[in-house]
Amino acid sequence: MPEAKSGSENLELIVEIARIAEEGKFDMLFLADGLTTARDATPSVIARFEPITLLAALAMATSRIGLAVTASTTYYEPFNLARLLASVDLISGGRVAWNVVTTSSTAAAANFSAAEHLEHGLRYERAAEFVEVVQGLWDSWEPDPYVVDKEKGVYMDTSKLHELGHEGRFFSVKGPLNVTSSPQGRPVIIQAGSSGVGMQLAAQYGEVVFTAQQALEDAQTFYKELKGLLPNYGRTADQCHILPGLLPVVGATEKEAQEKYEHLQSLIDDDGAYSLLSERFQLDMRSYELDEPVPDVPETPGHKSRPQLLLKLAREKGYTLRELYREVAGARGHRIVVGTPVQLADHIQQWFDGHAADGFNIMPPYMPGGLKDFTQGVIPELQNRGLFREDYDGSTLRQHLGLHKPENRYS
Repeated sequence: MPEAKSGSENLELIVEIARIAEEGKFDMLFLADGLTTARDATPSVIARFEPITLLAALAMATSRIGLAVTASTTYYEPFNLARLLASVDLISGGRVAWNVVTTSSTAAAANFSAAEHLEHGLRYERAAEFVEVVQGLWDSWEPDPYVVDKEKGVYMDTSKLHELGHEGRFFSVKGPLNVTSSPQGRPVIIQAGSSGVGMQLAAQYGEVVFTAQQALEDAQTFYKELKGLLPNYGRTADQCHILPGLLPVVGATEKEAQEKYEHLQSLIDDDGAYSLLSERFQLDMRSYELDEPVPDVPETPGHKSRPQLLLKLAREKGYTLRELYREVAGARGHRIVVGTPVQLADHIQQWFDGHAADGFNIMPPYMPGGLKDFTQGVIPELQNRGLFREDYDGSTLRQHLGLHKPENRYS
């Protein structure tokens, strides 16, 4: 779009986006990440800020909106990631969330002195232990450890400091962490796996779960299955919020919205979209004919659930490979809804009332205009229906999401 701004290393733009989202009373702004790049990478991600560093900058530029960041359990160590996230959680006043990923890109291994990328099952086993260690480290300090009694010469109550002493299959971590907890206790855990092991990890630790669902019935099935897994880990349905992705194309009229969508589709670069599809399947898709039906593709060690979702979408809609990669380039496999603010609100309400979603991961088609279309058009309609807040009630991300502050295990 002519009015679209670009720049994944443009801090001024990213701050503008965060402030627009905060004015719209969004729960949080989500920062994705990747650990590789290449000459043929999608332009928007060929170069980008390291997201935890960016998070600290955004914490200073905003005051209420939550800030969610992606970090890999395969290519971090628990102690340093726990320290980084605890620090930005403190800096932000308790507004941070961690999107737990295992890294699907097999190319990442070469950047971390690894001979090969861990296979799918092992990545999730490591992830489960990783999250357990990180949460243990976040509990190193009981609440309110500062005494600061100058007369007695006591700065902190060190009896509130606890070693973790973790010994496991993947990690040996003594602790304690040298960062205290924020007003929300600890960062919110986000997870996005939809494979069998991914859903188990989400059920065990996920407080927010991102998912890609094209149809209401599929979303309802996923919602019911994941909520049904929570009791296995001693959790209740209100402790885990499910947020399908939604790409909204908003117009004042249905005709205007459709014309905007068609214009956006016409701007998709074939080579860039092709590269994105190859990344999704972890396979060079250029060997397949563009205008033939989407072929069966072999399973790879990277993504599991997303390729299956894309293949299902292609079969249901009878897509050629060209048609599929155009849709993937537009919404990365998430649902696209084109219409007026009322029509977008109708869709959101149908999924919410139909137990298909607790909320949505809104993915504007371009920035900042696509986000403004949503905040200025759709959000007021949702507010009129009593489906969305008029203002923030609290100051922490947990308060925005209606999540309880977790009890420190030593208190």
